[in-house]
Amino acid sequence: MISLSALLKHYKRKDIQEEIIRNAKGREVAVKFGDKGFGKRPEVLQYPNDVLSLAQKGATSFHISEEHWRNPLQLSTELKKNELDDLRTGFDLVLDIDCHYLEYSKIAADLLVKALKHHNINSLSCKFSGNKGLHIAVPFKAFPKVINNIETRLLFPEMPRRITVYLRSMIKDILRNNLMEFENNDIQRIINNIGKSAEEITIKEKQDSETITRLNTESFLDIDTILISSRHLYRSVYSFNEKSGLVSVPLNPDKILLFNKEMAKPENVRLSKLRFLDKSNAAENEAISLVKQAYDFAPKTEEPKEEYKPLGIPKVQLDSPLPEQYFPPCIQNIFNGLEDGRKRALFILVNFLTNLGWDYENIEKRLGEWNKKNPEALREINLKGHVRYHKQKRKKILPPNCENKDYYKDIGVCKPDNLCNKIKNPVNYSMRKVKYLKKV
Repeated sequence: MISLSALLKHYKRKDIQEEIIRNAKGREVAVKFGDKGFGKRPEVLQYPNDVLSLAQKGATSFHISEEHWRNPLQLSTELKKNELDDLRTGFDLVLDIDCHYLEYSKIAADLLVKALKHHNINSLSCKFSGNKGLHIAVPFKAFPKVINNIETRLLFPEMPRRITVYLRSMIKDILRNNLMEFENNDIQRIINNIGKSAEEITIKEKQDSETITRLNTESFLDIDTILISSRHLYRSVYSFNEKSGLVSVPLNPDKILLFNKEMAKPENVRLSKLRFLDKSNAAENEAISLVKQAYDFAPKTEEPKEEYKPLGIPKVQLDSPLPEQYFPPCIQNIFNGLEDGRKRALFILVNFLTNLGWDYENIEKRLGEWNKKNPEALREINLKGHVRYHKQKRKKILPPNCENKDYYKDIGVCKPDNLCNKIKNPVNYSMRKVKYLKKV
């Protein structure tokens, strides 16, 4: 818990106030008040003294939207997509790298910086998230104004998702190799640092005529894609992280591997010449190569391809939301709480529950209960924002298929029973179970 004196000492600094305000200009802001959670949304920060005033009222951290808005105070959960599009003037690309072991996050972040520079992007910036991850960002000014005859400002969250999926794939193999090299090819060290079993962090692949076991970095290191949605927020630069008591400080993108947490202790924080999301360094169309490559690589990124395949799910009339007793083992295991993979699990749960007759109010309530069981809870903003985004789409999409290697097995919840080998999707499991029991 951060003491009030530490909060006030930090947030009363004029240089810190001014940098937070600079970062918040034209964006929605959410203010967290420690264990009490977030204040009302939308909020804005206009003057440096606003930061200190809120800290005096118990504010512990400030969170800022990736999107730029004409008037953030007009935002509402009731707005439709076209209304949000009218309000949006742009957005930044913010990549969120998160792993339980900071050293691995640093290695991934360093590779992403190199990947972006490979695409001739020099206006990128980086910061420590305040706990175990890092944020890498490219300002909106670097992107083309129009893509495929569509105004770029309208391509949120589609375009950031495409780029993130593309970059994840681009660094995947070298990330695995670099992590193994970092640990002298001793996978037991990775197991010890992550706290997972060998089965959970490896995957078997066929190479020529033999099967080899490889490290599966996506099972423990997340580069955020699923939760990139409208009104998605990130922790402001120079803002506290409540869990660690550390400050989200800007880093030199070329020296990420040299960072250590001592630099983020509030008493050691000095205003850096490096600015997070400094658009003055961006050149127009600087990111055009990245955009072209990402669109060519991933023509469909809104949902995994498997979600669109017809699965022959038995048609069962649901008169009410399906009770949890009919849920498959993987979903039951998710509800028991997760060490890792919470963002992917959230994506699974929302799609699973909507297909089984649950309304969004009950989904949000159940997700809140589940989130409390997680050793490290998702931010309430992320949870509610994902539900809101799904609701606005007004389209039922199946959760990932059981065979999708990036989900159930990777997050350690695939514990099949006798029915599992007869189904392709968790929804399929529940429908078959209902159909069978109705016959009995």
